[in-house]
Amino acid sequence: MRIIPIKSINDRTGAPADFAALSEKEYCMGITDAALGIIEANKTGGKPIVLITGPSGSGKTVTAHRLKAELTKQSMKTHIISMDNYFKPLKCGTDGVDLESPDRVDRGLFAEQAEKILNGEQVTLPVFDFTKQDRHKGAEFKREKSELVIFEGIHMLNPDISGCLAGHESSVYVSVRTRLKSTLGHSLHPSKIRLMRRFVRDKLFRARSFYQTMEHFNNVQRGEKKHIMPYKKHADFDIDTFVPYEMSIYKKHIFPELKAALEKNNFIYELLMFLDELEDIGDEFVPEDSLIREFIGGNTLMY
Repeated sequence: MRIIPIKSINDRTGAPADFAALSEKEYCMGITDAALGIIEANKTGGKPIVLITGPSGSGKTVTAHRLKAELTKQSMKTHIISMDNYFKPLKCGTDGVDLESPDRVDRGLFAEQAEKILNGEQVTLPVFDFTKQDRHKGAEFKREKSELVIFEGIHMLNPDISGCLAGHESSVYVSVRTRLKSTLGHSLHPSKIRLMRRFVRDKLFRARSFYQTMEHFNNVQRGEKKHIMPYKKHADFDIDTFVPYEMSIYKKHIFPELKAALEKNNFIYELLMFLDELEDIGDEFVPEDSLIREFIGGNTLMY
């Protein structure tokens, strides 16, 4: 796990366009390395399936699409299927349901369709409607022999879910693996960086207060420790999704509100301490296909 001093970030904000370009290139290098490894695994071991997982706020959705783009660039036609669409319908609401549990997944349907997809048979993919907590039939899909399929979701490394694909898959774990270091020597845990991402996205697009975000994130983290973290060691590839200039982008979106909330929550003080030291950068320097756009909006990737 790498550690980046805030001073080294601030030293680069004076040339924001160059800083953003180099940061994006660094993130892309991890994707390229994984793509080349996946291609080699398929070539030598017959592994046309790619499993991608990561905790909340890890940027796994954009990473999956960026990985698809890189594989396509390497002449490997690739499709993405979200595990979320295999969730069981909850027609009576979500009260009392563990939303982070693998029991939410319709394992029978997933295993049936995963096997058919692997064998090149046609399936009717499901589509999960989160507003109604219900599922309906989607598009027809058939994998051609030379094509790759990415299955993306929080439980994709859990053998109880993806065991039906054992021996035919490459696996990728996606998360923030970088810590920030303040001028006083304090270290900001990667989970707090993911929380910052959630603060920004929830404020801009989900009308959640910071307190609601924190409460939800605490529940999510309990689920991560139980259902995701035990399996990350089995991943073939690990992509650090930290983009060095991203905190300088988030600051202006959430710093004033966090500062106003300080009196009501001491936990916020730690986040403010790091944000206060950072110089900010304007959103105009963020490319339209950047992982950062998953949280601030304006992403041109189709998903």
